[in-house]
Amino acid sequence: MIPPPHAPAFLAAHGWGDATIFPLAGDASFRRYFRVVDGARQAVLMDAPPPHEDPRPFIAVAEYLCDQGLSAPVILARDLDRGLLLIEDFGDVRLRETIDGAPDREARHYAGVTDLLVHLHARPPMAGLPVHGLEQWLDEVMLFSDWYCPALGIDVDRDAFRAAWEAALAPIEADGLPRVTVLRDFHAENIMLVGDRDGIAHYGLLDFQDALVGHPAYDLASVLEDARRDVTPAVEAAMLDRYAAATGQGAAFRNAYWALAAQRNTRILGVFVRLWKRDGKPGYRQFQPRMWGLLERDLAHPALVPVRQWFDANIPADKRAEAWT
Repeated sequence: MIPPPHAPAFLAAHGWGDATIFPLAGDASFRRYFRVVDGARQAVLMDAPPPHEDPRPFIAVAEYLCDQGLSAPVILARDLDRGLLLIEDFGDVRLRETIDGAPDREARHYAGVTDLLVHLHARPPMAGLPVHGLEQWLDEVMLFSDWYCPALGIDVDRDAFRAAWEAALAPIEADGLPRVTVLRDFHAENIMLVGDRDGIAHYGLLDFQDALVGHPAYDLASVLEDARRDVTPAVEAAMLDRYAAATGQGAAFRNAYWALAAQRNTRILGVFVRLWKRDGKPGYRQFQPRMWGLLERDLAHPALVPVRQWFDANIPADKRAEAWT
């Protein structure tokens, strides 16, 4: 992975002219990341090339999160015209690999990220963010009918699919729970462990530029029903209880948790097919069996009866997890 040609001049202009640039990572978008090392100093160079990417939402959300006492990367330098940011480097210790290597730490770390959400949700949501509500939830699940179903040769009635979801999600939209800042991609591969910080600040946040104002259950479902690693069901249940105890939430929150988990997992089934078919990234197919396992469990909840009936009538067993194994 080669740095953008204007990176050396950008770094030199901000006091990093002697630094060495190393490839770090890419993601499902056009963004790329590099580690910049200058003696004992190091930082991360984000390449978010326009017109495909706009780094300003990342900057705004990062500054908001830092103002709330959370660990988001400090912005060290910026060139918005070229889509370059130099940001704080949280290191290489990521939550996903830490827990996979030491399963006995799973409950402790998920308690930490649950407490982080409790803290964030107690603050007023960030001003100016788009709304994440019923219309957005319905638009997102259509990725399943528009990408997943055609890829597997399934012809479905899109209107009936949307109507089933509307029947399940309209009560969640109207449940009266306070709306909060939703990070939206909150999962174990986007959380770093910052060694010199304690409490909720120990968890360094990444990939939050698509933040929205939405339902408080969404990010908890995102991190506990992770597309990339299996969270122990007992830990998931304990964290639901932990969040409820800390916030005083009851049945409405739990109904929303299962409904929005199902919505998110259905959307992701479609997203991963789109990444494969449209963007030439077939590696995302490996996650589909896990996504089906999560979705099947979500659909068993009473709040999802209309959606479960639609899936039972339209998606045969051999077009679900079996199709990907």
